[in-house]
Amino acid sequence: MDVLDFGAFVGDLSMEDDGSSDDVSLEGLQQELEECIHDDVVANILSNGITLRDYTKTVEKNLREGELNSIQDYIKESDNLVSLHDQIRDCDMILSQMESLLSGFQAEIGSISSDIKVLQEKSMDMGLKLKNRKLAESKLAKFVEDIIVPPRMVDIIVDGEVNEEYMRTLEILSKKLKFVVVDLTVKTSMALKDVQPELERLRQKAVSKVFDFIVQKLYALRKPKTNIQILQQSVLLKYKYVISFLKEHGKEVYAEARAAYLDTMNKVLSAHFRAYIQALEKLQLDIATSSDLIGIEARGTSLFLTRREPLKNRSSVFALGDRINILKEIDQPALIPHIAEASSQKYPYEVLFRSLHKLLMDTASSEYIFCDEFFGEESLYYDIFAGPFGVIDEHFNTILSNSYDAVGLMLMIRITHQHQLIMSRRRIPCLDSYLDKVNIALWPRFKMVFDMHISSLRNANVKMLWEDDVRPHYVMRRYAEFTASLIHLNVEYGDGQLEMNLERLRMAVDDLIMKLSTMFLKSKLQSVFLINNYDMTIAVLKEAGPDGGKIQMHFEEVLKSQTTIYVEELLLEHFSDLIKFVKTSASEDPTSNSEKAISIRDVEPLVKDFASRWKDAIELMHKDVITSFSNFLCGMEILRTSLTQLLLYYTRLSECVKKVQGGSTLNKDLVSIQLIIHEIRKFSRTF
Repeated sequence: MDVLDFGAFVGDLSMEDDGSSDDVSLEGLQQELEECIHDDVVANILSNGITLRDYTKTVEKNLREGELNSIQDYIKESDNLVSLHDQIRDCDMILSQMESLLSGFQAEIGSISSDIKVLQEKSMDMGLKLKNRKLAESKLAKFVEDIIVPPRMVDIIVDGEVNEEYMRTLEILSKKLKFVVVDLTVKTSMALKDVQPELERLRQKAVSKVFDFIVQKLYALRKPKTNIQILQQSVLLKYKYVISFLKEHGKEVYAEARAAYLDTMNKVLSAHFRAYIQALEKLQLDIATSSDLIGIEARGTSLFLTRREPLKNRSSVFALGDRINILKEIDQPALIPHIAEASSQKYPYEVLFRSLHKLLMDTASSEYIFCDEFFGEESLYYDIFAGPFGVIDEHFNTILSNSYDAVGLMLMIRITHQHQLIMSRRRIPCLDSYLDKVNIALWPRFKMVFDMHISSLRNANVKMLWEDDVRPHYVMRRYAEFTASLIHLNVEYGDGQLEMNLERLRMAVDDLIMKLSTMFLKSKLQSVFLINNYDMTIAVLKEAGPDGGKIQMHFEEVLKSQTTIYVEELLLEHFSDLIKFVKTSASEDPTSNSEKAISIRDVEPLVKDFASRWKDAIELMHKDVITSFSNFLCGMEILRTSLTQLLLYYTRLSECVKKVQGGSTLNKDLVSIQLIIHEIRKFSRTF
């Protein structure tokens, strides 16, 4: 096939300028030229020295050659293009047939879709009917189940024994009885007319049967030596549904059952507490009577007829001692009277008080919980315990009106407080009002007995109480023990009212002990008497606790004051001239001019007298202190204070001698200060 030469037909293309083109616009040419400055191709052309016209011709030539070559390529592929055209035509025919076939399928699918929609509507209608029928069936089945009276249930209610199965049957009967009353649709049903008479007969039979059963169980509580708590927990609580059934479906019979339980428990518990109280009374140890007061004299009034001495050998009236242990045993089990009686033991009343109230707390807590769980009402408990409370109140009021034991009363107040805390921890409020009432009764009685002690001090017969003995007086010992006891019992409570009363008592005993001291003719004996009493009081108060408070501080101050007075009296007894001289002539006052008139004749007798007998005098002072003070440590401290004061006096005398004209002649008679200190240390070692 010959190659077609398009160049022959096209000829040479001429790019001559057309001079007639005057309307060519040159707008923007400058901008394009500036842009071409940075063009690599243009820059290359210009660098080779080729003009744009020549370069344009070259480009056109190349384009023409490319065009001719492309045409030759298309001519070579013409057969293939014809074949491709035939294939496309065949495909188009096939696709046309497929379109016809799919259009048929689309029509058939549309028909099937309408059929499915019809079936779906029918299915939904059938589902709704099924749901309604099931709902109707369930309601009807429930109605039939709730209203029907099975023969088995009738047999159990009428002839069965009251046991767990009977309880379950009672629950079913209760549901049926509630159903026919509560549901309004049941009242209009024809079935109710057939069933209601049967249900009513079953209710009456069940109420009668369970009432007889529960009353029989309740009367078992009246049998002697019955453990009530065990019977309640192991027997009665198993049948607590019986009470619930009676409360709902037999109110008149429930009231009878409640009354029967109330009467039974009231009598049983009252009898138990009465018997327990009677047994406890046999164990009571009498501590104090109305004459057992701090300020009452403790000796007989006649040489031949000595009346009872209720105080000297009865320290428990005032001293706390082991009685404090009752507060550590607050939650211990109650006393078992026959065991204690068999061992011939006797107890202060606070021990019996704790035991009685421990039994009361345990019994009341158990009964309160049982009433709430079994009957579902707490008020029944208070009706039951009206009897036991009456028995306890009668006993307690009798004891309280004859109680003159202030320490015991305070112990009972603290025991009551502890019992309130125990009930609070149990979270059972059943004894709140009772314990408050006990507390309210105890405080006025304690105040009355306390005031009796104060009155006994204020109205004491000093002449009857006075004994010619400088040792601690028994009245002061009673006071110290009594005060220490109450301070000890107030440590954890900080009762301000009690502290005020103790201050009143302290003022009364202060006044009395001062009156007793004036009965001694010698002032030194008065000081010895007061020191012995104050020292003993402080020692007793310290035993009660490390901090005796304001009362202990008061006695420490008066002890210090009386010690100073006694030291001066003791030194005056042995070194009166020396002390008088030092106080009058050898004054430490720097403004005093008294030393100018002192001569050797004034000091010489004093120096020689002291040198001749100072050791003997100290020994006599030592013996005097030993015999005067009942507390050895206190006596030694006072002796050391006395000797120290003596050393100060003699030191001032020595200094005075050194200043006197011619005083050096007395140096041989002056006792060395170191020697006196050495002697004082000898007594200090015994201390």
